[in-house]
Amino acid sequence: MGGLAGFTLGQLAHALGASLEGDAARVVTGVAPLESAGPDDVSFLTDPRYRAAAEASRAGAFVAGVGVTGLPAPVLRVAAPQQAMIDLVLLFHPIPAVVAGVHRSAVVAPDACVDATAAVGPLAVVEAGARVGAGVLVSALVYVGAGVEIGDGCRLEPHVTLLTGTRLGRRVLVHSGTVIGADGFGFAFDGGQHRKIPQTGGVVIEDDVEIGANCAIDRATFGDTIIRRGTKIDNLVQIGHNVEVGEHSILVSQVGVSGSSRLGRGVVLAGQVGVADHVTVGDGALVGAQAGVPSDLEGGGRYLGTPARPLLEAKRIFAAESRLPELLQRVRALERAVAALGGAPGAKAADDA
Repeated sequence: MGGLAGFTLGQLAHALGASLEGDAARVVTGVAPLESAGPDDVSFLTDPRYRAAAEASRAGAFVAGVGVTGLPAPVLRVAAPQQAMIDLVLLFHPIPAVVAGVHRSAVVAPDACVDATAAVGPLAVVEAGARVGAGVLVSALVYVGAGVEIGDGCRLEPHVTLLTGTRLGRRVLVHSGTVIGADGFGFAFDGGQHRKIPQTGGVVIEDDVEIGANCAIDRATFGDTIIRRGTKIDNLVQIGHNVEVGEHSILVSQVGVSGSSRLGRGVVLAGQVGVADHVTVGDGALVGAQAGVPSDLEGGGRYLGTPARPLLEAKRIFAAESRLPELLQRVRALERAVAALGGAPGAKAADDA
């Protein structure tokens, strides 16, 4: 179906499970956002807020939800436009298949187990006792430490480092520059120096996790640091030793989670959130950008600020803070008025005594 010549709208309707309003024989050769799409592109309306942009778009066809009318080109109507958009992009830009084989410049230990369907790229290193599963992509310059386990279908982009004690489940995607399994940050001062606490544990990354570029996930002191299945981690995130991140959580760029903290299922930490050590964040909690979390948060709530407070309370505090200069001027004016009437009431009473 499709190919370099593109797809007919009929083909796209079949692939997306969409109902088509328009010419099934019409061909589109690309997919593009509303603002830049041309007559040969199919675009998508995933949110009613972008209705005006869709009406002004030059796209040759649209993917849109039920009830959207008045668009200036044929419509592929679906129940879930955002999910259909993902499928649409993958049709035009499929993920390249893994080409099995070990590059001649790669270094693979004799006792490492690399599945025959896996690919090990140029200058990659796979150390003793490591296991690389079926269909895995180990890209150029990746380092796989001794005894590391990589489950079926994982993809490691260039310059990923997996150190001893790391275990990846299936279909894990790790982007360039990320280091998994470095020592946790643990020291004890003996009066003269900071002595390093040995970090003897590991890291477990469960199925279907994606980890962005230049992240650091530290090995545990004892036991494992654990990232549960389905979690998605943005670039530049730091996860300390013995942390556990629950299933299907979202950690946005520059988040830092200190050692031994627990994030529940479906937690969202927006950009630059900092979580102190030994803190528990309950299931489904959403913590807004740049918040600081020094203590436990209940599940299901929305939090903001430092220290993180319930959203409405934090907004009231922010609103009050913006009025502090004005309130300070009013307090000083009141103090002057009181002084003009004979001084502060407390001072007057003392004089009378």
